[in-house]
Amino acid sequence: MTTTTLSPAVGRTASWAAGRVSALIERNMMIYRRSITPLAFGLIEPVMYLLTIGFGVGTLVGAVPGVNVRYPAFVAPAILATTVMNTAFNQTTFGVFLRIKVDRTYEAIVPTPMTPTDIAVGEVASAVINGLLTSTGFLAAVALLGLAVSPGILLAVPAAALVGFAFAAAGLAVTTYLRDFSDFQLIQLVMLPMYLFATTFYPLTTYPGWLRPLIEALPLYQSIELIREPALGRFPAAALLIAILYLIAFGSAAMVVATRRLGRRLLA
Repeated sequence: MTTTTLSPAVGRTASWAAGRVSALIERNMMIYRRSITPLAFGLIEPVMYLLTIGFGVGTLVGAVPGVNVRYPAFVAPAILATTVMNTAFNQTTFGVFLRIKVDRTYEAIVPTPMTPTDIAVGEVASAVINGLLTSTGFLAAVALLGLAVSPGILLAVPAAALVGFAFAAAGLAVTTYLRDFSDFQLIQLVMLPMYLFATTFYPLTTYPGWLRPLIEALPLYQSIELIREPALGRFPAAALLIAILYLIAFGSAAMVVATRRLGRRLLA
């Protein structure tokens, strides 16, 4: 591919190639294959949430008002969405930050033909794959527990890929601003409230009317809507289209920021 001639750094940042990206993905997959521990913990945590909150609180709630499904079936798609979010986001924040700050992996990669954009695309793609693996395992657990109330739940797989892209790109963009490990506490100040308030455990109608637009603006809310609605056998075209366009725009904007800032950081 051709590059700009403004400067070598700009040119290297602006170009990418599928072959080089696939090499980085293959490298990451080889590392994941050596230990199933991260994948296992990424699966065990959401299953524990489903068992303790879904079934535990579900015995007190019964059917969700206005939705008319059992509480565990209502929260399962939302937990799946948060699982993809956490898996993809953590991989491109903590994982990438380790490779920048501690392992200095990219110092050995940058002198090769691989560009910072290759690295950005490869890391995001690796995170999406990891999120898909975790979400597929959780989806199997949901089916075994008898919580698959509609064939539409199969659409959770392609939806998870889009959710993973959006949050993996966002995580990489955030990582370019991190200075030290203490900055990860600031991330939790955003991620935890979003997890609690983005209708993970109760419907949007729980909130007063003036607050609902703010909740709907959260990326996790749109992710949950994209997975939950088809999983419950409902297909509101407008809402699903909004969620898809929102996540594409969110992920694409984050990817632009991540690529530009990662390039400056690695080539400095």
